[in-house]
Amino acid sequence: MSEQPWTIESIRDALGNPALAKRFLGEINRAPAHQLLSVFAKWERIAKDTLAAVERGREIAAAEARGEEPAGEWTDVTDRVLAEAERIRARGAA
Repeated sequence: MSEQPWTIESIRDALGNPALAKRFLGEINRAPAHQLLSVFAKWERIAKDTLAAVERGREIAAAEARGEEPAGEWTDVTDRVLAEAERIRARGAA
């Protein structure tokens, strides 16, 4: 997408999620003329971030499929999550 200029249609498509695309279209359609560029820029950034996250997810899945560790720095928070779950259970939550 970096080679083609972003359009309302390309942003909508890049968002992928119908509810998110609907929200984008609603915002862009209701924006006053003097705010159109800032609304467009906000959603262009969201679309770019979405595409980057999808690509990163695909890279991680491919690495795992090859039996490799995903590239990057990862923080293992398993112990923290388990401790928090235990605290919640101790308070009587489900």
